[in-house]
Amino acid sequence: MRIGILTGGGDVPGLNSCIRAVTYRAYEDGHQVVGIRRGWWGLLAHQAGEEMSDSEHILWLTKQQVRTVDRHGGTFLHTSRTNPAKVRNGEMPEHLRNRFREQAAAGPVDTTEVILRNISDLKLDVLVAIGGDDTLSYAARLKKEGIPIIAIPKTMDNDVNGTDYCIGFSTAVTRSVNFITDLRTPAGSHERIAIIELFGRNCGETALLTGYLASTDRTVISEVSFDIEKLTDFLVQDFRANPSHYAILTISEGARMNGGGIVQGGKEDAYGHQKLGGIGDIVAAEIERISGHKTLVQRLGYLMRSGPPDSVDRLVAYNYGNLAYELIQEKQFGELVAIRSGCYTSVPLEISIQGHRQIAIETLYDADVYRPRITSVRGKPMYLY
Repeated sequence: MRIGILTGGGDVPGLNSCIRAVTYRAYEDGHQVVGIRRGWWGLLAHQAGEEMSDSEHILWLTKQQVRTVDRHGGTFLHTSRTNPAKVRNGEMPEHLRNRFREQAAAGPVDTTEVILRNISDLKLDVLVAIGGDDTLSYAARLKKEGIPIIAIPKTMDNDVNGTDYCIGFSTAVTRSVNFITDLRTPAGSHERIAIIELFGRNCGETALLTGYLASTDRTVISEVSFDIEKLTDFLVQDFRANPSHYAILTISEGARMNGGGIVQGGKEDAYGHQKLGGIGDIVAAEIERISGHKTLVQRLGYLMRSGPPDSVDRLVAYNYGNLAYELIQEKQFGELVAIRSGCYTSVPLEISIQGHRQIAIETLYDADVYRPRITSVRGKPMYLY
């Protein structure tokens, strides 16, 4: 059997551990593993008929090749945000430009026929796709096309539908808590209201748990719009009540003020998303205008996904890789590996693109005072969902 594996979308710690787990199991059973470089882009840019050796788009994986990759963060296969169903003219691989010139002039092109041809040319018996909802949406498309595929969820936002946990989430929270603990030093020294902006487009779970574990004064999440006057009043009260004269707000990058939208800009990516970020700066400016208090703004951004995975992400990544291989052995294709109610399992892949997971506001968040509300944990899974 020949197994292809790729990573798509944003990098997170734990991807290499997952690739290693799949490769080890497959190699020990005498199967071949082909790493696809740069996600869906590598599969699109591969030229049918080219020599099947390590190249710009293909990397043969062995136990020796992946032996130490799990010690590092990111993905050694590299990644991209390519959506083969919507490839713009300027994003088309050079050798395909003449072929799709007329179509590309009219708008994004569906290049799935090329993907299917290349899967056949590479003689892949099954494809393992590791990614968030964007990467998985195209994986679901390939399932409809009849391609044997297994999907593995990863995202710092932990928002893939169908699973309680995505690779990268624990490390993102751990990094954020540690950075906020360190940021108390300048916040207190300069007597500021500190605004810490975290990743989180549709789901505020990263901000919620970070605020909970770092004991920040207030937490604003993606799911609930906020009143800036009210929030400012709370933070000023928190500032005055703190003997060290500072306050800390944790806020999701996808948060929005009452009556407003999320802060984003720049060119849309292949999945229709603009780059998020900047709500922290807007909130800081409003706090200074309303209260006169000076602020400190810190976007943690890519620091949240930097470095090696923590122990939880290593554990889940290894087990997701092993579970993916078990599904391959059983020829149970078209599945998303998952954790549900604390147990490893799998669900039909298409469930992952039926919306986003979001926080259960009524049990985990107090929208009146902008704080986590963790009052009863009996019977809840480890991450409270």
